[in-house]
Amino acid sequence: MQEYKIVKDDIYWIGALDYDIRVFDIVMETKYGTTYNAYLVKGSSKTVLFETVKEKFFDEYLKRLTALTSVEDIDYIIVNHTEPDHAGSIAKLLQMNPEITLIGTSIALKYLAGITNMTFKSKVAKEGEVLDLGGKTVQFISVPNLHWPDSMYSYIPEDKALFTCDSFGCHYCSDAVFNDCIDEDFTDAYKYYFDAIMSPFKPFVLKALQKIAPLDIETICPGHGPVLRMDIPKYLKMYQDWSLPHKVDTNYIVIPYVSAYGYTKLLAEKIKEGIESEGLVAKMYDLVEEDKEEVLAQMQDAIGLLFGSPTILSDALPPIWELLYSLNPIIHKGKYAGSFGSYGWSGEAVTFIDERLKQLRFKVPMTGLKIVFNPSEDQQEEALAFGKYFAAFIKTNHPIL
Repeated sequence: MQEYKIVKDDIYWIGALDYDIRVFDIVMETKYGTTYNAYLVKGSSKTVLFETVKEKFFDEYLKRLTALTSVEDIDYIIVNHTEPDHAGSIAKLLQMNPEITLIGTSIALKYLAGITNMTFKSKVAKEGEVLDLGGKTVQFISVPNLHWPDSMYSYIPEDKALFTCDSFGCHYCSDAVFNDCIDEDFTDAYKYYFDAIMSPFKPFVLKALQKIAPLDIETICPGHGPVLRMDIPKYLKMYQDWSLPHKVDTNYIVIPYVSAYGYTKLLAEKIKEGIESEGLVAKMYDLVEEDKEEVLAQMQDAIGLLFGSPTILSDALPPIWELLYSLNPIIHKGKYAGSFGSYGWSGEAVTFIDERLKQLRFKVPMTGLKIVFNPSEDQQEEALAFGKYFAAFIKTNHPIL
């Protein structure tokens, strides 16, 4: 079993390594595995845990912990973020020592009550408040929505160590634990993690960076991935660069579609023609042929989206649903959107797509276009008019156009 690691004097990594995990939180690929980082800090008068580990790894976590101290000697557990991969072992520690005081934001303590289903001693961590451990102090920094409302950072100025939980982490597993001891470049894992976890909350990332800018930081102790002891400015700059608004051309409409017999494709072509007659650019993507990630990247900045699918077995086709369920109302809400498709006898696909668009909080200016089988010349004109109306609506209602 991997031994504990010394981070700084009387600061220890006692987390868990998970080389085998390949999917995290149902949706994230973890080809490098991950870690559940947890830390023990010893002051001359108080002993503190920062985070715990996923419950599955409690036994190995406990072995590392008890190699350094007994559970009975733990005074506090500081919880910077309550997601169960970090808070999952708290209940077991409380069962072993009910005198432990949990420290977190007021929201975190509320969440912990629901996660542990226990009554426990607690202390609200207030912005700027200092906890004295004896020879070490902990300062609390409120950074909500990174990536839950409960989140905060903790800073030990005597050791220039910042504990950030999910911020500045990544899903990358290595026995070396520290980034200065890892030869491989894990930037791709770092960026993928940011995109998946932090990118919906870029304004909050920038606020957090402003708060920690005055701090002297030598070590960042995240909840996942390597502990950062080298190139700290590089990682902070990455977060800043990835979070700053960037000027891009958004005056285009993406048309992702699937077409079994070419009928829905014909509608897409006519809709594109109608959009472009209004002076906007339309980009068509056949989801059977195109790379999904490229389509999603184009959709990210597009001002409008029109989804096309035939109805088969009373539903839209899987490539469309896969794309729609890759979107979420936090990142993508407010876009203009609509649907279209050919069908034989039932036509539910367009209705179902429209319902999903409204769930995503998109602006849906008109009912989706349904055409039976092969569009006639008149129906092709109807599709062209559909595209014209969609583009004209955007131009009228979007001030930058």
